[in-house]
Amino acid sequence: MIVALAVAGGAVTGAGAAVATPTAGADVSQACGSPLSASEVRRIVELSDTADASPGTTALPVLERQVGRLWQITDILTAHRDRRGLFALGLAAVERDAVMPLQHQPSTFRNPRWAPVISLRLLNRFLDATHAEFSGGSVPPHWQRYFGSARTCSVSGERAALSGYNAHITVDLAYATADARTTVDDASDYFRLVDAIAAHGDSIVRETDRAYHVDLGPTFRFYFFGEGLDRLVGAGKATGPMLRAADVGYNVLTFGNGLALQDRRTHDAAVVDIDALWNTGDAALAAFETWGALR
Repeated sequence: MIVALAVAGGAVTGAGAAVATPTAGADVSQACGSPLSASEVRRIVELSDTADASPGTTALPVLERQVGRLWQITDILTAHRDRRGLFALGLAAVERDAVMPLQHQPSTFRNPRWAPVISLRLLNRFLDATHAEFSGGSVPPHWQRYFGSARTCSVSGERAALSGYNAHITVDLAYATADARTTVDDASDYFRLVDAIAAHGDSIVRETDRAYHVDLGPTFRFYFFGEGLDRLVGAGKATGPMLRAADVGYNVLTFGNGLALQDRRTHDAAVVDIDALWNTGDAALAAFETWGALR
């Protein structure tokens, strides 16, 4: 299921020509919902600041605090139906339902010291992007695409949300794997975490529909059962990286890229591979829209 979710994210990466790229000085107070107040924008900036989020000797308490901050950001955005909360809400839901329950059972992991570190590094990457978005900083390209989709009200909620999952799974997870100094010995713990997240995909669907009236269920099923990729293959539109992801396993590739980023001999090739996986959806997006798979 997590492989299918990742392929779904990869397949719906692109903002395409219809999605505006945020520009310097853009109004950050609104993204297709009601405007945020100046105090709410300042609060999001404060909550998303990760300067004091070093794990030190014990990462779990810091992770717990950061998850709490993510929920506070999410509550502000969803109260305004601000679409920048589409991905934040799904992330918060799986942190609550999948990640933190596992983290509170350290005996589940082969390396219980490593497990909360990778979760923290991954979460902080989204918080850093959010901080840049609301403070006028430099937003990484993969998150520019998500925030640009969220700001462009003509883009469907499904498309905007999935661009966030693609950024998170394809790019940030690989870099977080490197940030956590992951080794091959951590593989079992890594896949235990991503499998738990996949098993709670219904949390994403349920919370997104409740807060935004965006039903991700049909879209997820379109990919979970392979129909989306099959149709791309039949139409001759599936890219090499996408087929490789489906064949090898998307999270296997992401894990491998995270390891490769840590070795100067393979670092540059890993960066190229991550970018190629992230961009696989650009060609697929037009096809999916043509088929009416995104609304």
